[in-house]
Amino acid sequence: MKQRAPMRRQSGATLIEILVAILILMFGLLGLVGVMVQSQRAQLEAFQREQALLVAQDMVARIRANKQVIGCYVLATYLGVDKTTPPASSTCASGTTAQKARFAQDMTEWLAMLQGSSETIGSNNVGGIPDARGCVTKDATSGIYQVSVAWQGSVTTTAPPPGIACGLNSYGTDTARRAVSLTVLL
Repeated sequence: MKQRAPMRRQSGATLIEILVAILILMFGLLGLVGVMVQSQRAQLEAFQREQALLVAQDMVARIRANKQVIGCYVLATYLGVDKTTPPASSTCASGTTAQKARFAQDMTEWLAMLQGSSETIGSNNVGGIPDARGCVTKDATSGIYQVSVAWQGSVTTTAPPPGIACGLNSYGTDTARRAVSLTVLL
């Protein structure tokens, strides 16, 4: 009878198995990093949208508090990044002197909010929404007032609805524009 040669048992992983395992792990980690980047981008967009809604809600509250001169709040254009002169009380045709002064103060403070003046580092405003523009409009047929805030998004996506014209054609492509809008019902 012939004796069999003893079989050698493998006692560890080969170099190729280790390299394949490392390669699979690297692809998994790269995918995880991609998901984290997308998550941070989405979080930033959500934060900016929240800030824009707070700024718009602030103007709605100001209009409701001074509703006797609501027509004065309607802007021919917008306030914001490159329109940094708020309307003066003299531009308001109706109302008492106190109501007109309140209107002018409201517009000045709203502009400061759009520019991010609530958070500063040195003399630089750092708390604002990127390239923010604020609009107050009145629909001619329905008489409904609309307060809108538009800003520059970090990535392109779908354009805001056609009913929100604030910041239209101000951010290169309209898919880079973000906007929120609130209706003022008195």
